[in-house]
Amino acid sequence: MEKGNQTSIKEVLLLGLSDRAEQQQLLFVLFLWFYLLGVVGSLLIVLAISFDPHLHTPLYFFLTNLSLADICFLSTTVPKMLVNIQIHDKSISYAGCLAQMNFFILFGGLDHFLLTRMAYDRYEAICHPLHYTTIMSPRLCSLLVAGSWIFSSLHALTHTLLVVRLSFCSNREILHFFCELYQILELSCSSIIINNLTVLVFTRLIEVGPVFCLVFSCIRIISTILRIPSAGGRRKAFSTCGSHLSLVSLFYSTILGTYLCPTSTQAFSKGSIVSVLYTVVIPTMNPFIYSLRNKNMKEALRNTFNSKSVFFRGF
Repeated sequence: MEKGNQTSIKEVLLLGLSDRAEQQQLLFVLFLWFYLLGVVGSLLIVLAISFDPHLHTPLYFFLTNLSLADICFLSTTVPKMLVNIQIHDKSISYAGCLAQMNFFILFGGLDHFLLTRMAYDRYEAICHPLHYTTIMSPRLCSLLVAGSWIFSSLHALTHTLLVVRLSFCSNREILHFFCELYQILELSCSSIIINNLTVLVFTRLIEVGPVFCLVFSCIRIISTILRIPSAGGRRKAFSTCGSHLSLVSLFYSTILGTYLCPTSTQAFSKGSIVSVLYTVVIPTMNPFIYSLRNKNMKEALRNTFNSKSVFFRGF
């Protein structure tokens, strides 16, 4: 059924999280703070791992890629929101909207896959420690990361190409602070049956399989740790994978809370607020979760800062 006059739109309006001027300034400060913390924190993680040979292991190889993906994930949505607040303009070009949607799906999916890879790494390290170095070879790690990039890129490109073929109605308002796929489909006057089916298929492929692997890995890891006879050994094992388990729980609880809700306008309004958690807060927290709860990372960061201070004193 037609929702209105069909038109080829040149721009859309991102209504954001609030219309009130005082709240927008508060949001600007908060989002800018989160963005800077997330980007700087992730960059420090990458530098610390790069400069410390002891961290050239599969887990930290995955963590390096996760940190880079988080930087890109944050940069996909937050800068545009900050600019719109500052210039008091809610518009974004149609091409820019599609690009934002594409990269959001790409880096969001990449985060999802890398967390799964890291869970598999912890599973092998805890449950099969004697065969760990053989199983998690550099070649396998490279293939796992390359596969994550390829599948995430194909996932994002498929949705983008399916959106390009649509025509849109006169309404061009998006009830979000970024161009989210479901919100863009709501603007369409064309049939979105194929789009919805594609979303359903990809959602099942991306979520059900990896989430099952994550749950299975977590259960096996916890059961293996509980069977360790010494309390010190259990504490050491929990410290090894505790940060990852806490991050996975937070990441998936917010996503499931957002995308398993009914697709109503009210649900979207609430979902846009909840989605701030996994689009902004969690990528910002990642470097701090992995550094503050990880003794190896804290030592590497300390060494990195010490080496930098020695370098600058030399000048």
